[in-house]
Amino acid sequence: MIDQRLESDKPFSREEMEHHLTKIEFFQHERLIHLIVTMFYALFTLLFIYLCLFSWLFIIVVLALLCFLIAYVLHYFFLENNVQYLYKQYDRMLERKK
Repeated sequence: MIDQRLESDKPFSREEMEHHLTKIEFFQHERLIHLIVTMFYALFTLLFIYLCLFSWLFIIVVLALLCFLIAYVLHYFFLENNVQYLYKQYDRMLERKK
């Protein structure tokens, strides 16, 4: 909706811009939570890789953790890219307002 609006020449109201900033804050919060979860998965993965030196049974846990870790890293990059895109949209909205 914002992209369509940016293509037109219609200016944005103050409420619309504040709403967009609120959405950016939601994305930032979710990005922070996913970063923390991703770091814990990475830490646990490294811990279980270390435990594989003592018992090969831990390799099953390592493989499961690696699958989740890869998924979380991909999702984190998706969130990061979308937050950056929202920043660019907001900058364009500010330019339009001036």
